[in-house]
Amino acid sequence: MSNLAKVRWHISDDSVALAREASEKILHEARLAIGRKGSFNIVFAGGNTPLHAYRHLVRGDTDWGNWQVYFGDERCVERSDPMRNDLQIQEVLFDDVSIPAVQIHHMLADAGFEVAISDYEKKIRHAMPFDLVILGIGEDGHTASLFPGQEHDPNQDVVAVRNAPKEPAERISLNYAALNNARKVMFIVEGEHKRSAVESWLAGNDLPASRVSGIDGTDVYLDRASWPD
Repeated sequence: MSNLAKVRWHISDDSVALAREASEKILHEARLAIGRKGSFNIVFAGGNTPLHAYRHLVRGDTDWGNWQVYFGDERCVERSDPMRNDLQIQEVLFDDVSIPAVQIHHMLADAGFEVAISDYEKKIRHAMPFDLVILGIGEDGHTASLFPGQEHDPNQDVVAVRNAPKEPAERISLNYAALNNARKVMFIVEGEHKRSAVESWLAGNDLPASRVSGIDGTDVYLDRASWPD
């Protein structure tokens, strides 16, 4: 089912404005969640586009000690591998803010599928509904590591991806039910190469990205280059 009816589109003039405005949205949701219940459960997306927004968060006014951090997906490589999503985010954000290490909940993607899935299902069980899930969209419409043409057991919150169409082929991903179990979902989309995916999304096509929607709706932050004319 398409999420179009619950999507709010926010178009920024360029990639610099996109990163700033997306980071302001993240900090806003953090303030709301911490004010409401004393903690902020956030799911971070990997990929290059969100990293620009994460860099802006370093200067943000927020109570980092109340952040609980989770990840939407992870590549099945060693913890020291630069392809790891958590390592990339650590280098631009976690190393420079005071989130306690025990509150950054890594996926054990280098420990084998069975161990990684069981461990992460336990980690997220009491974190849902998440306060904010951040996602990107690929040129093929994929999000997290949920790719077109691949189906997963809907009863699993965390799934093994064995044949991703881009390297590395093996990954761990939150499934649709877990991504949808969030108060807010936020996509960050940048670049002309994403325009066809956005156009397909707007047309109501069945894409992995169009299957995800927050309980209180979905906000898509885009730069003008990625918005269809």
